[in-house]
Amino acid sequence: MSIVEDQYRQWLKEAVPSYLKEELLAIVNDASQIEDRFYQYLQFGTAGMRGVLGAGTNRMNIYTIRRAAYGLAQYIIENGEIAKQRGVVIAYDTRHFSKDFAIETALVLGALGVKVFVFSEARPTPELSFAVRYLNAFAGVVITASHNPKQYNGFKVYGEDGAQLTPSAIQTIIEKLEDIKNIFDIPTTPWHTLEQHQTVEWILHTIDQAYQDKLHGLKHRTNIDFTIPIVYSPLHGAGLVPVQQGLQAFGFTNVHIVEQQAVQDGNFPTVPYPNPEEAAAFTYAIQKGTETGAQILLATDPDADRLGVAVKTENGYQLLTGNQLGALILQYLLEAKKETNELPENGVMLKTIVTSELGAVIAKQYGIETVNTLTGFKYIAEKIAEYDQSMEKTYLFGYEESYGYLIQSFVRDKDAVQVALVVAEMVAYYATKQQTLLDVLDSLFNQYGYYHEALQSQTFEGITGQKEMQALLQNYRENRIFDIAGQKVLVVEDYLTQQANHQDGSITKLNLPKENVLKFILEDQSWVAIRPSGTEPKCKFYFGTVASTKEQAQLKLQQLQVAFMTK
Repeated sequence: MSIVEDQYRQWLKEAVPSYLKEELLAIVNDASQIEDRFYQYLQFGTAGMRGVLGAGTNRMNIYTIRRAAYGLAQYIIENGEIAKQRGVVIAYDTRHFSKDFAIETALVLGALGVKVFVFSEARPTPELSFAVRYLNAFAGVVITASHNPKQYNGFKVYGEDGAQLTPSAIQTIIEKLEDIKNIFDIPTTPWHTLEQHQTVEWILHTIDQAYQDKLHGLKHRTNIDFTIPIVYSPLHGAGLVPVQQGLQAFGFTNVHIVEQQAVQDGNFPTVPYPNPEEAAAFTYAIQKGTETGAQILLATDPDADRLGVAVKTENGYQLLTGNQLGALILQYLLEAKKETNELPENGVMLKTIVTSELGAVIAKQYGIETVNTLTGFKYIAEKIAEYDQSMEKTYLFGYEESYGYLIQSFVRDKDAVQVALVVAEMVAYYATKQQTLLDVLDSLFNQYGYYHEALQSQTFEGITGQKEMQALLQNYRENRIFDIAGQKVLVVEDYLTQQANHQDGSITKLNLPKENVLKFILEDQSWVAIRPSGTEPKCKFYFGTVASTKEQAQLKLQQLQVAFMTK
């Protein structure tokens, strides 16, 4: 009998909940399903773990959650008694089983003597990051799968600085996980017992208020139109309370909530995917906007770390891309600081290597340095921590193309709540000048060039898919590309080897951590990047171009995509 079959038989014998038992019995004659569910444990990586809900070692369920919690507990215990007393803050979004998984995590941590603080209601990932710092906890956990489809959930771990846990700490946890002999033997202690021993504590309103106090400090201008109509949708997620309270505290008096999507529901019944990057997520917001004459539509994903924005036009509403919104926020922040002489000489803007170069040219205009990081906000948070220590640079703004932004560093992950408030202020400020965000964006394009970007994805499901994806990346490495769409490739940046291979044959070092990413930079400033997704079974292809007109940029982008994807 194989290891996979052994695992399956053990799960069948155990007294698992009926909903898991039914799944296990339903696949008794389905070898491929058994293989997929039991060929591995859900991988625990730098972003924690994420997967499909269901029975099996390769699924999200109370047992794989207990396993992850046990590994985290052992890591904390290894760091000493003070680390155990400082404890862990646990938050969760509105997905199926999110609160259940949060409680299971607490039961394991508490059983091993680790103090636990659990939010009594669903709250955003950025508020978890804030709470870890505010409570001086040793770690944090948020149960979320961010903007993934409804069948997913996840377990994301944060360090004492409120940022995603460092790779070395994650490696320690992985080693602890590998020591677990039987997933069903992981100890838990009943909630009432933990309460009696004051090992567990519910939290909510004190953290909410402290977070709101910090958000209020984001105000840059007060000479704005606070009566502009705004529509906000939490897409059935955890953003409703902090965003609504924040907009009210800022002074906005004409905010309309999309009622159908204010209902916290893990089925996300009104959207195909709860992802504010997708136009379909704005269908109900557009209806509300049309009814109310809203100037701006705001939408957050289930854990409110990503923000999508749509702007009113003569023909309806136009969605902004993550790159466009990032450039607009950066321009607004730098101009506001310049007006009040608060622009530091050592200021820095952080962005990822697959994010548009428009932000970099805007920053340069203000004398602000741009530092690139690998994809993932943990790398931006890492840089913020580095600058906090060295005082070498002053952090001003960080963002990535996938709708993630951070304005002030009292949070150490992307924060859609912060950004929702500042975007509302931007719209209200430009309204006093008879401008929309699209007008401002056009002025940036006219000044700096028309930057256009696109993203394509290929899905690689299961064991075979993962092998195919790795082979695809290796093929690009072994078969060098010299030109794309008639443009010479000047540099190939290989972040796995940490080398930049130049057209003339020279090689320079890339001073970023190792990651399975390739980036091709062309002679006309166009670029292509390829990377496997860290959270989904996909390979992502990023494209960027710049030209003197919108039409030229769009044509170049189309030609670049076709040429590369057919190579």
